[in-house]
Amino acid sequence: MRDDYPICLVSLGCEKNTCDSEKMLRILSDRGYRLTDSPEEAKAAIVNTCCFIQSATEESLETIFELAELKKKNLEYLVCAGCMAERYREEIQQEIPEVDAFLGTAALSSVADILDTLRTGITLNAKDSGNNKHEAIAIFRDKSGLSMDLVHVSRVASQKPYTAYLKIADGCDKRCTYCAIPLFKGAFQSVPMEELLREAGELADMGAKELVLVAQETSGYGRDLYGEKRLHILLRKLSEIEGIRWIRLMYCYPEELYPELIREMAENPKVLHYLDMPLQHTESRILKRMGRRITKEDVYRTVHELREKMPDMTIRTTLITGFPGETEEEHKALLSAITELKFDHLGVFVYSQEEGTAAASFPDQIAEEVKEARRDEIMLLQQEIALENKKRLIGSEEEILIEGYLPDEGVYVGRTRRDAPDVDGMVFLNCSRELMSGSLVRGVVTDASCYDLKADFMEGQNESTE
Repeated sequence: MRDDYPICLVSLGCEKNTCDSEKMLRILSDRGYRLTDSPEEAKAAIVNTCCFIQSATEESLETIFELAELKKKNLEYLVCAGCMAERYREEIQQEIPEVDAFLGTAALSSVADILDTLRTGITLNAKDSGNNKHEAIAIFRDKSGLSMDLVHVSRVASQKPYTAYLKIADGCDKRCTYCAIPLFKGAFQSVPMEELLREAGELADMGAKELVLVAQETSGYGRDLYGEKRLHILLRKLSEIEGIRWIRLMYCYPEELYPELIREMAENPKVLHYLDMPLQHTESRILKRMGRRITKEDVYRTVHELREKMPDMTIRTTLITGFPGETEEEHKALLSAITELKFDHLGVFVYSQEEGTAAASFPDQIAEEVKEARRDEIMLLQQEIALENKKRLIGSEEEILIEGYLPDEGVYVGRTRRDAPDVDGMVFLNCSRELMSGSLVRGVVTDASCYDLKADFMEGQNESTE
């Protein structure tokens, strides 16, 4: 349909959703639809939803209801896509009549088809419901083809072009007792390496200097396709792409780390000494109840090995506090472990009782106020550790990826290799020269707070660093 029909796509949740959303935008653009960031301008809106935890589900629902209000004005069609549509496919079709179509996680490539169908007025499963309304269109497919649904599709850069996420796998085999992801994502599926190299090359051509590798469990890449883990090989091949300067790893489970991967990280200059490693807890009894395949001893051993092989290693982790049955003694032990291990970045989720998970039915649920108090205690401790870690950087030279300029402050803002986009800290750089967003420059750290750094531009740099 080659006419001026504006579409707005709202992407919620994680950066894995962002990757899918950018491919959906490409499909829509190639079909002739005009893309807009303004829901008030759009004639159709698509929400790529998230339902990782209850708060994410609530955000998805709130977004849909807000957009549904625009159907009284400019909006003709509203599409609910992705994780929430898949997980609650029966309930939401009954309970949200404002939505005209639903797309499951393995059917996102049909986004343009579903809009074409809506606009023709002939629905795929339309029938009179007795109130002069047609049933919404719904497309759900076998999740065994999940990672392949969009694998051949190129992307539209919807965010900063110099930093790009690369989704290397989808789904999960872990079956942790607190997590609902396998219910709507299915089994772990790696994207073929040749497709990832093609996509990464396209992203580099679009200006990407930093590749951030994401998946439900990144470090298991390749085991389903090749019979062995091949993340280290993927890293080596990605580093050969011209224009790529930084490669960052997120969501690496400690039990999936292996010698070849650690060696590649240590020796490949483009692979950052940065690792996002979700632990969820440190105490063996809680880890076992969570269905995690590690013990406290494994946690300590892994952290020490990474820092031994890469002394400048930055480690980010996430924890769950208030898991069913967590005692006060185990909470205190977790605090002690945090004090000893001194993670550079740490995030905490209050345990969410997710429908359909094993832990949701555990009898020893913990009161919300206790969970929140424990979270606050962890975060206060982590702020002290983060400040201590940051202050050690004062006087050091750091490579900085410039992300913009703050005219009111008269400084540039960027990130070091030690900070992942959107979740970690920033650097505020004093520089009298004009710098372009996306340039890589060097600065000397002059001050530090819990999360952010101040730095001065190092004069006399070679122009090639930009």
